[in-house]
Amino acid sequence: MAEIRDIEVVVFDVLGTLVDEPGGLRAALRDALPASDDDTVDALLTMWQQHVEREQQRIAQGHRAYANTETIDTEAAGHVADHAGLTDPATIARLATAGQRLPAWGDSVAGLERLARHVPVFGLSNAGRTALPRLNAHAGLRWHQALSAEAVSAYKPAPEVYRLAIDTAGCPPERVLMVAAHAWDLRGARAAGMRTAYVRRPAGDPPTGSDVFDGRFGGLDDLVTALTTR
Repeated sequence: MAEIRDIEVVVFDVLGTLVDEPGGLRAALRDALPASDDDTVDALLTMWQQHVEREQQRIAQGHRAYANTETIDTEAAGHVADHAGLTDPATIARLATAGQRLPAWGDSVAGLERLARHVPVFGLSNAGRTALPRLNAHAGLRWHQALSAEAVSAYKPAPEVYRLAIDTAGCPPERVLMVAAHAWDLRGARAAGMRTAYVRRPAGDPPTGSDVFDGRFGGLDDLVTALTTR
């Protein structure tokens, strides 16, 4: 993978790429609704995800003013609670912060630590500026810098989010590598001039045949080896 060895800064997506977002939300729903069967939990998870996606799209299209992930997650938790008949305020409030307690994938913590010995490593997440550090702490993720898209009042794949990472990196975009498990995220980064690497995750958005990324990897260990082996 010689074509990605001239990278000065590596930028990681967080949700889905370094932490198991669907798995963490599913666990929180089970905790909030212990009598629910798996099919019910899966349906509620889909409801949650659809609300988040819809509202972020509305913001991107200018149909709604920017609202951070804490606000949108609170809305999603309220919809789920209404649908499931959940009425306990404390349980609903805890469910609303489920996105701040997502487990890291098995190779995430060690992979970041290993890579960070060689290059600056950033997180770039749609998670809000309050939620992101809490999520990082819970999952054990350690960064040189963690960037929230809230800083530019937008959500990926809006170009200003990637520009935030490029400006913070302080080097040309072709020297900045965006790593994600979501092809849609990498397409946005590539359009902003960044280099791109796809890492496969169970809940990711895999590339299509027409996607052109600088690297595709089965896990974080393979990516780190490609970036650090000389």
